Amino acid sequence: MGADYMHWVSVPTRWKDNDVYGHVNNAVHYSLMDTVINTWLIEEAGLDIHAGGSIGLCVESHCTYTASVSFPEVIRVGLRIGKLGRSSVRYELGLFKADGATLVAEGHFVHVFVDRDTRRPTEIGGGLRAAMERLVVA
Repeated sequence: MGADYMHWVSVPTRWKDNDVYGHVNNAVHYSLMDTVINTWLIEEAGLDIHAGGSIGLCVESHCTYTASVSFPEVIRVGLRIGKLGRSSVRYELGLFKADGATLVAEGHFVHVFVDRDTRRPTEIGGGLRAAMERLVVA
């Protein structure tokens, strides 16, 4: 199951991530996915979020929950790209317990890259595209 993910990050849960029911709240899952994607874009793909000519806007997101996790567990987040278009990309993520076998949640985010100033779609090119191509799965 987890073998399809090309990039992995281990994220410790925090005390404040637990909700009144004693498990990590659903909003935290979305935050983790968003953070893993954007950290990868900055550190691995060279996206300049402050001064670059293009930015990625989230136009769609989804999450399916399959198991509970609670503080102080560690969540292993796998990242892959399911579809890479001219100006859009669909990131797919799997959140697993530390054992790497127990799926906690699966989700996806779709970014459309746009010109920072005009907000019109712009082609994903250069180093950004090359980095994304390394995460594409069939």
